[in-house]
Amino acid sequence: MEKIEHRAVIKFLTKQGKSAQIIFQELLAVYGDSAPGKTMVYKWHGLFKQGRESIEDDPRSGRPIEATTSEIVEKVEKLVLEDTRWKKKQLAAMIGVSETSILNILHDHLGMTKVSARWVPRMLTPLQKRERVECSRQFLELCGERKEEIMARIVTGDESWVHHYEPESSKSRCSGIKKAHLLQRSTK
Repeated sequence: MEKIEHRAVIKFLTKQGKSAQIIFQELLAVYGDSAPGKTMVYKWHGLFKQGRESIEDDPRSGRPIEATTSEIVEKVEKLVLEDTRWKKKQLAAMIGVSETSILNILHDHLGMTKVSARWVPRMLTPLQKRERVECSRQFLELCGERKEEIMARIVTGDESWVHHYEPESSKSRCSGIKKAHLLQRSTK
């Protein structure tokens, strides 16, 4: 909003016939460190002097700035949970957003990282979180009227999850096939 405010002041002072240098000095005196730079003041002063009326940025072509809507996040989540081997390029083509947006969704919104050609959640997946909430609701329903009594008897603790995942590499897979082939030849 500050940017628009500065432009409005520049426009007003330009229409009063003040020079770009004087406008810059006045903005600096009033706004201090948050004043626009000298180049910006001269640019907008020139534009307003040439007859520009709008203080808004001109519309730009290209993709919209924000492509990560909740619908797109849900689509990406559904696809990745169905098959963790999708590549970002494939996901981007299917959804119709940039690869950068796909990475942003996977990392920041879904909390996933790529581990050996699979998207693996860094923490609990949204599906696991939903399952925990559902289990908790069912437990509370089972408690019925004795919730406080039962809750007082529960021992809780901090939990740490350690995931161990050793994917079979293509080299080891090939060497295993070669060993099996050699064993077959030696037994004949």
